[in-house]
Amino acid sequence: MKYFLRYILCAALIIFALYLTGCDVGNKEFEYVTSDNTIEITGYKGSDENVIIPEKIGRRTVTSIGYRAFNECRNLTSIEIPNSVTSIGDSAFFGCISLTSIEIPNSVTSIGNFTFEECTSLTNIEIPNSVTSIGYGAFEGTPFLNNATDEFVIINNILIHYNDSGKTSITLPNNITSVGYGAFSGCETLISVTIPSNVTSIRSAAFYMCKNLTSVTIPNSVTLIGNSAFAKCEKLPGITIPNSVDAINDLAFNGCTKLTSVTIPNSVTSIGYRSFGECKSLTSIEIPNSVTSIGRLAFYDCISLTDITIPDSVTFIDTAAFERCISLINITIPNSVTSLGSSAFEGCKSLTSITISDSVTSIDRSTFSGCISLRDIKIPNSVTFIGAAAFEQCISLTSIVIPDSVTNISYSAFEGCINLTSITIPSSVISIAVSAFDGCENLTIICPPDSYAHNFAKDKVHIKYETK
Repeated sequence: MKYFLRYILCAALIIFALYLTGCDVGNKEFEYVTSDNTIEITGYKGSDENVIIPEKIGRRTVTSIGYRAFNECRNLTSIEIPNSVTSIGDSAFFGCISLTSIEIPNSVTSIGNFTFEECTSLTNIEIPNSVTSIGYGAFEGTPFLNNATDEFVIINNILIHYNDSGKTSITLPNNITSVGYGAFSGCETLISVTIPSNVTSIRSAAFYMCKNLTSVTIPNSVTLIGNSAFAKCEKLPGITIPNSVDAINDLAFNGCTKLTSVTIPNSVTSIGYRSFGECKSLTSIEIPNSVTSIGRLAFYDCISLTDITIPDSVTFIDTAAFERCISLINITIPNSVTSLGSSAFEGCKSLTSITISDSVTSIDRSTFSGCISLRDIKIPNSVTFIGAAAFEQCISLTSIVIPDSVTNISYSAFEGCINLTSITIPSSVISIAVSAFDGCENLTIICPPDSYAHNFAKDKVHIKYETK
């Protein structure tokens, strides 16, 4: 009897401990992850046709349905979502081909990308007013969307889809507040569009690959232009961004090959990843004093860009920001910039001179690699490190002075600089990579006697040296 009571007591303690920690003691149908007192459903292991998601598992509350949680649950015909859920994630019900209807509770505020894509039996869906964000392709391939006859499909003032009517010029309805994710994506008939003043956001890929779009009017009410919003609009010649917008997001105008002019207002603080990449007709752009960062590949392959002024508000120029701007002739980096990303000006083959501010502390990997016309550059006293291939193939460079702040010259830093005849290296330099000057057949290193550079030069057959 005593052992039996001990067994009962231990079992009770275990169950109580599981309850206190929020562990699931009975529900094995759902896979999930926990965070504090909440749960995100990440998978379903059952085979029921009608599924009820519990509001709680253990002591934790179910607040979201995660990425691909019910992906290709082909037997699923109906599902009940509790009022505790606030978000339904990307592809959550992708390929649920038997799902015929779903009621979303008014606790939900966001529906992700491709959430109900290829739910080929889904004819009816109740979306409450609480939903303020609907992702790209959320209802793609569903009868709910395919059977819509309206020119503009609008849910909760969000224009989620445009049924191409063949019109070349359109004015969007006044009752919308957002042009949704991918709403006009791939619409090749559209030439001109006017966006009404009630609209506050143009979501990601909204006009992606509208190949014949030549005119778009963006009102001052718009505060957000999403990723790839106008990417690949190959005939768009110019754009005026209103002063209500504070950032140019990733890929926003990437691949707009006919874009010649852009007006960026002084409300913008950042230019994102590849935002103007491959804008091959862009000849000049004025960056306002409000901008503090220029993102990775921001102006990549802008082959007609000849002139750009970087304001002294900018503190960071990211990786490959101006890579392959082959017509860029000169550029001044202001004192505000403290970091140049790798390959920042790689392949700028028309660049003849550059002024680097004395706030820059390192010249990173391939920063000026392939700048074959570069003849004049002064490395400031603030620089401590010259990265790998930093000046590789700068074939017009004839002489350079390394300041006494520099301690390291990395591999291939000046490789292939075939006309480099003179480089002054101070005693502060304590590391030079073996390949730092490969291919510099006419080079003379000028350095203090018995310095690291002196000993390095003595070991190199093809490099002459002078001690001073």
